Amino acid sequence: MLLESARKIGAKILISGGGRCNVTHERVVPEDFNGARNPIRNVLAAFDADAAARWFAALGVELKREDTGKLFPVSDRAQTVVDALLARCRALGVEVRTSCRVEGIAGACDEGFAMAHAGGVVRARRVVLATGGRSLPRTGSDGSGYALAEALGHTVTATQPALVPLVLEHGFFHAELRGVSQPTELTTFAGDARVDRRSGSLLWTHFGVSGPVALDASRHWLAARASGAAVRLVASFFPGESGEQVDARLRELAAERPRASVGRALAALLPERLATALLGLARVDAVTTLGQLTRDGRRTLVATLTQLELPVAASRGWDHAEVTMGGVPLAEVDYRTMASRRAPGLFLVGEILDCDGRIGGFNFQWAWATGFLAGRAAVRALASRPA
Repeated sequence: MLLESARKIGAKILISGGGRCNVTHERVVPEDFNGARNPIRNVLAAFDADAAARWFAALGVELKREDTGKLFPVSDRAQTVVDALLARCRALGVEVRTSCRVEGIAGACDEGFAMAHAGGVVRARRVVLATGGRSLPRTGSDGSGYALAEALGHTVTATQPALVPLVLEHGFFHAELRGVSQPTELTTFAGDARVDRRSGSLLWTHFGVSGPVALDASRHWLAARASGAAVRLVASFFPGESGEQVDARLRELAAERPRASVGRALAALLPERLATALLGLARVDAVTTLGQLTRDGRRTLVATLTQLELPVAASRGWDHAEVTMGGVPLAEVDYRTMASRRAPGLFLVGEILDCDGRIGGFNFQWAWATGFLAGRAAVRALASRPA
C-alpha cells in the first residue's frame, strides 16, 4: 500500500527537468554527492545508473542521453515516467491512496506499525518512509517526514535548501542581464579557505543568479554561511583560465588589433550585455581602444572578469530548492537494506536521508537506489518470518 499526502502522484517527477524528468545520469559516482561517503558508495554500487536504465526499460520507458550526460525519457515527457510507475503498481496489486497524509506512526516490528491519517489507521508489518525532505513543499515534501522519523527514535541534522537559485543584493547589475547565460566558474570561500569550485552555465535573472553552476554552488554557499564563516562567492567568466592568462589574452589582442575598441573585443568573447555591464563595473569606457587601455585599466578589467564577487544576499528558499541538505544521518540506517537501526521494521529512503547530490539526475538516482534496496529488503524480511 502506498500512502500519498498529495492529491496526485509524482509531483516532483512531473516538474523536474523542465517537465521532461532527468531520470538519472550516464555516470554516477559517490563524489557527485554530499554525505557519508562509504554508505553512499555501497548504495550506488548495489543499484547503479545502468541498473536504473534497465529497470525503466523494463517498465517501457526508453531513455536517451543528452550531451551533458543526463538521461531523459525518449518521449521528453515526465508524465511517461509517472505513468510507467503507476502501471507497475497496478500490475503488482499495489493499492495507491492519495490525499492520505500520515500524521503519526506508532509501533515496532513484532507488533507491526499503526499509521494514523485523516481517514483512519492503517496497520503494516513493514514501513518505508519516502516522504522527501523540505524542498518544493507544494509537491508534498514539506518536512513532515522528519517528525515521523524522530518519533520512531531517529535524529535529524539541520536542514537547508540546496540546488536553489541565489538572490543578489538590490542595486547590482543582474536585473539588466535577465535571460543572459554563459559559462562561468564559481568559487565559494569561507573566510580565506576555498570550500568549493565548479564550472557550468550561469543564468542571470531579475532576482540574482540561477542555472546549473549557481544551483550546485548554492549548497556550499549555504553550508558555509550556516557554519558562521564570512562567505564569498566569486565568479570568473573565463572558466579554467587564470587572471594572468586572461591578461595575456587581452595583451595579444591589443598587439593584433590596437584600434579595436575594448567593448567590441570583449563582446566577441562574452554576451554583449554582460560585457557592457562588466566594463561599467571596471570603469573602463567601452570605446577605448585596446591600444589606449592602460596597464592599470587592463588589470582592473581582468580582475572584474576573473574575480568578480557576487553580492549574495540569500537563497530563494524552500519553494524554489530542488533538494534538501541534511536529514536523517546515514549512520542510522543499514546501507545494505536501508533498514532503520533505531526502529526494527522501518526503512528510510531518498531525500529524507542526509545525502544530497549535484544537479543532473543524481538525486533521482539516489531515490531509485535506496528505494530498490529498501523494497527488496522489506519483502525478504516478511518472507523469512516463521509461519
